[in-house]
Order: sequence, then structure tokens, then C-alpha cells
Amino acid sequence: MNVFFVANMFSQQNDLYTKAEELVSTNPDEAIKISEHILKTALTSRKKALANVLLAQSYIVKGDYNKAITYAFDEHNFMEEIPLETKVEVNILKSELLRKLYLYNLSYDFSVETQQLVKKLPSKSIQDYLGFKLSLEQSKLFLDKREASQALKLLNNTNTQYRSCLEDHPEARQEVYLTKERAFSDISYNDSAMIYINNAITLNAVVQGNDVYKKAQMYKELGHLYLQQRAFKQSEEALFIALRFASIIENTTLLMQINQDLAVNYLASNKKSQHKVYNDEFLVLNNQVEQIEQESINNLYNQLQNLGERRLEINKEKQSRLRNIFFICALLVLILGAFVVFKSESRKKRLREIINYLEISRTNYLETKSKPKAVTKKRKSKGIVISEETEQAILGKLNKFEKSQKFLNSDMSLAVLAGQFETNTKYLSEVIHKHYNDNFNTFINKLRVNYIIKQLQKDPNYVNYKISFLAEESGFSSHSSFTTVFKSIVGMSPAKFINLIREERKELNEQQSVS
Repeated sequence: MNVFFVANMFSQQNDLYTKAEELVSTNPDEAIKISEHILKTALTSRKKALANVLLAQSYIVKGDYNKAITYAFDEHNFMEEIPLETKVEVNILKSELLRKLYLYNLSYDFSVETQQLVKKLPSKSIQDYLGFKLSLEQSKLFLDKREASQALKLLNNTNTQYRSCLEDHPEARQEVYLTKERAFSDISYNDSAMIYINNAITLNAVVQGNDVYKKAQMYKELGHLYLQQRAFKQSEEALFIALRFASIIENTTLLMQINQDLAVNYLASNKKSQHKVYNDEFLVLNNQVEQIEQESINNLYNQLQNLGERRLEINKEKQSRLRNIFFICALLVLILGAFVVFKSESRKKRLREIINYLEISRTNYLETKSKPKAVTKKRKSKGIVISEETEQAILGKLNKFEKSQKFLNSDMSLAVLAGQFETNTKYLSEVIHKHYNDNFNTFINKLRVNYIIKQLQKDPNYVNYKISFLAEESGFSSHSSFTTVFKSIVGMSPAKFINLIREERKELNEQQSVS
């Protein structure tokens, strides 16, 4: 992560700032300890603001946006005596944080405001360096908004406008390469993306320091590119390197993304046990990231509101500035409202996607069984030989079994079903694996989950039942086993799924009452 040379703003005798700056991207926990000491002993708002910059940057590296917001929006950063360079650095941090929290319009507003401040910087070298950082942040904003062509256009302009700065700072060139790789990857120009990610990694040899944060990002992107190319072994190796670096800085967001790609890798390469391990870890980290994002947004609102109130009490004569602050607060409330609506719609869309997926999956099963098969006397898989006649007989019985509700029997097992079908367990297990691509337990669990989802859809009373009742109703032996299986198949807990159905029905009822 590029950190502006904070120590230059002080006397060179104070080595603590330089030390903390060097540790931001390599050992953020140690950088935080040093910066907290600086903040505690600082006697002026100017020094406090510089400590706030280091703290905000360190927490961004760790993925703790909630704490980063606390320091980026601290009241000392707004004082009149703060140098213009620091104000620009703080504004770039704010724009980055707002972008990471999906508040794109507000992020853009801060970047536009910062452009005007950059033009007022007295030093050409500082103006170029901070101007480059701002331009790079704006490119990342375009990328997060899925506007890769705009990002590439801005990056090309950045290369031209800040050529001398890029020549003097290899870490800046590395950032450009990494951002260009993301842009080309987004538009599926994987060959170009691979060139830029390799260029970025090659620069590790000349970039000073050990930027663990950037290395985690680069190897994550490399692993993702290999995954898109179905080069599963190379993807796994790159992702494990990224996982090691992300674990050092304990960045929850990066860890979530890396575990997700590893889970997809193992699913695509049919390594089911490894897929389960990393998918389960992804689900845990995903919940943590969602909580961090929600806490960060709440903290942001409180910071802006408290800041406005304090400044109103201190400087009543500065009404114009106060109006701007309250305007930002009002705008933020609107954006937060839109964000809540967006998240709600996303959850409902996810619900519909899950239901459609389950229905499509069931249709595909039926189509698979109904497709005519080439006439052969025997089929062989995993050393098991099953005659065509026996295989078709078992398939027919499985079809009837699905249409019945015998799978709701909690005592149902492979042996029990084989006995009912008058066949042996090996034949039954092989036919299920071949035609459903599942083992027996997964086959039964999917039928049970599909059944309970249909009941929740068509019977309004089911959303009011306890989870333990739903577990028993669908044939599971316990509340915990039902919850675990449901989440592994659907991607969310039964309670969350039921809440989404309630929200959708409530909205539908409100629309009907209005009409």
C-alpha cells in the first residue's frame, strides 16, 4: 500500500513517524501501536492528524474499516492549521473507505473535492505524487462500479500525466499494473491481465520493503486468473501464497475472497472434501465481513453527525461550512437508506435465485432420467458392473421415491432404501452417484431441503414454525444437523431464508393493499 511520506511533515529527528510509516503494509499491528503512542503524546492538531492518517491506513490494511473510519473522520483532521498535504491525504483515505463500503456517489464527491485541493499544493513533486494517488483511487472506483473501460482510460491518462512520478516510484508502477490487471480481468481479457499481474509481481524485486498487503492482493488476483483459465493446480498454489500473506495482516475481506476462490477451485476440480473445508471458512468470513461493513456504515453516520454538532458549538459564525457538513449528513442518510433498500433487494434476489436453482436442479434430475440411453449390455464404473435392465429398474424406483415422501422418514438409510428396492447397496449407491452426481446422504438431504422450501413457499403457516419443527418435518434427526445441511445447500441459514420470505410476502401484501 502506498503511504505518502508523512515523516517529511515533521522534523527528521522524530523517527517514530518514519518507523510507523514503514510498518503500515508489513506489520500493521506494530504500526498501530506506534501511531497510537504518537497520537497520545501529540500536543497539536497537526501532529494528531498525521497520526490519524497512519492509523487509518493501518486499519485499512487489516480490513477493519470501522476503526479506519474513526481515525479518518476524526475532528482534528478538519482543523484550520492542518497542512494542505495532510488534508489531501485524509480525503483520499475517505474516498477509499467510502468506495470499499459501496457508497460510490459519496466517494466520488470526496475525490472531486480533493482534485481542487491537489491543484493548490505548493510543491510540484508532492502535487504529482498525491495527484497520482487520487487518480489511481478514481480508477479503482470505476472498477468497483463495473466500469472497466472507464478505468482503463483513466489509467492510460495517469501513465501519461504522472510519467516522471511513476519512473521514480516502482511501487507506484506496481499499483498501476495491479489495477490494470483487475480491469482486463473484468472484461475477460485474461491474456492481457496475466501480463500485467506478472509485471506487478516482477517489481517485487526492486520495490523497497516487504509490502505484505500488496503481495496478498497480487497473488489473489493471480490465483483468480488461473482459476478462470481452469489451471487448477497453478491457481491453488497462487491462492495459498495469497492466503499466507493475508493471514499475516489478518485482513478478513482478503481472506474471505481467497477462501471463496479456493472453494470454487476444489468444486470445479471435484475435490469435495477440500471444497467443504474452504467453503465453510468462506461462509464464516462472509458473515464477519457483512458485520464489519454494517458497523462501519453506522460508525460513519455517527462520526459525521457528531462532527457537525461539535463544530456547531465551537464556531457558530461559520454557518456556510456547517451547512455543508449537515448537507453531507443528509446526503449520507439518503445514501444509507438507498443502501439498505439495495441490500434488501439483494437478499430477496438471492432468495429467488436459490429457489430457481433448486427448481432447475430438480428439473435437470428429471431430464437426466428421462433421456434415452444407448443400448449396452453392461455399464462399468468404479469396478461395479450393472446391467442396463437393473440400472433402469433402480432409476424407475428412484423416480417414484422422489415423488413420494418416504425420504422424510428420519430412519431412511442406504441399506433401508436398498431393501425397499430389492437390490444391494452398492448398485443403489452407484446409480445415485452416476445419475445425480451425489452420494446417498447428499441425495436425501437435497430432497428434504427442497421439500421444506416448497412448504415454506406455498404454506404461509410454515414461516411461523420453529426450526426444530421444520427439521423434524423434513426428516432430520436434530435442529443442528438440519441447519448445517440447509446452509451447505442453500448458502444461508434456515432462519435467514425464512426472514427473506417474510419480507417478500410483506412487500407483496403492501403492494396489493395499495392497488
